[in-house]
Amino acid sequence: MSETTVKERPSQQPATSRRSTPTAGRLVKLVLGLALLVVLLALPLYVEEFWLRTGFAVFGAVIGAVGLNLLVGTTGQLSLAHAFFLAVGAVTYTYVAGEPGGTANPYGGLGWSPLLAMVLGVVAAGVMGLVFSPIAARLRGIYLGIASLGLVFIGDHVLNTWGSVTGGFNGRLVPTFSVFGFSFGGNESPYLAVLGVPFGQPERLWYLGLVLCIGACWFAANLLRSRPGRALQTLRDSEVAASVMGVDVRDYKAKSFLVSSMYAGLAGVLYALSIGSVAPESFGLTLSVQFLAMIVLGGLGSVWGSVLGATFVSALPLVFQQYAGALPFIVDPGQPGIVASQAAAFLYGAAIILVVLFEPGGLVGLARRLRRPARAPGAAPAAPPGADQDPITTTAQAGTSTRGDNR
Repeated sequence: MSETTVKERPSQQPATSRRSTPTAGRLVKLVLGLALLVVLLALPLYVEEFWLRTGFAVFGAVIGAVGLNLLVGTTGQLSLAHAFFLAVGAVTYTYVAGEPGGTANPYGGLGWSPLLAMVLGVVAAGVMGLVFSPIAARLRGIYLGIASLGLVFIGDHVLNTWGSVTGGFNGRLVPTFSVFGFSFGGNESPYLAVLGVPFGQPERLWYLGLVLCIGACWFAANLLRSRPGRALQTLRDSEVAASVMGVDVRDYKAKSFLVSSMYAGLAGVLYALSIGSVAPESFGLTLSVQFLAMIVLGGLGSVWGSVLGATFVSALPLVFQQYAGALPFIVDPGQPGIVASQAAAFLYGAAIILVVLFEPGGLVGLARRLRRPARAPGAAPAAPPGADQDPITTTAQAGTSTRGDNR
């Protein structure tokens, strides 16, 4: 009896330490997340306007990238129509919140509340995603990508010809966003100052984008951990296996397009507020390719990967444009050489190639590899998450338990 007790003690201690490790990891993530939130909340008090406007553009790109990643990375459905759904959200917001047509404003509008216009923009994009979902349910892979590409050309034609709503080829200005009389636009009403720093349009838009971005990422993270999220991941791995396990393949494909297009609609509203106008050239195929680059570079199927990829792809051209004079190989537009936008495209294009070759998990995979503790030479590899015991010990204990039950 004593000998058996002594032999069992060493096997119990590693199991206890392994069970305590996830709790410590979650605590570290919580502390880091709170620290990052405090930094983001305090940034408008210390940085200049350029970084605030760049941050607002990044927040919108993150929302769109998270939505596309839910469709491509989580569900495994290739889509090149993300720019179309962004255009639906942006145009719906602009038309619903725009002032009615007249002499000063040749383009009509409903003049409704900007908050209601934002909600309707998200809903309209979701409805268009549902309309396309029967086609998405019948196709997959490159065939679905080509079919979705048709939406981009349809959207470009509508934006150019439906002038009373979209403004036609020249586009139209985006109405200022406001909530219950609190304006996020140029009139800055009512006046607001924090610690002596006046909060104008850049500061207010920063906090608007931050709140919406956190909410979108929180919803996506909880969706991935839920039962529908696991069903979508099973659908990505094998449609046959998913159907055998009781997953309604067509229904979940339709739902994934619905959620992704609603994310794109919200991103389109923020994108319109960021650039100040909606025009057909702003929602072309290039925009869809940029969002694909975001999720590939950041990491497929990961919310944090969408954040990293969107930040890299959307902020890099703006930073290059701002500091083009300090870089020796960048010239001003109109001069022979490489301009800032081209240099940014070359850089994140090369980054995508390097990531695909050396780190298929994307930037989030590289971050996990750097965070993983180094293993001592000759040490056994760490057990996978959730494996409290090795298979031999587990089998032996299962056999002991069975014999005990039989007795």
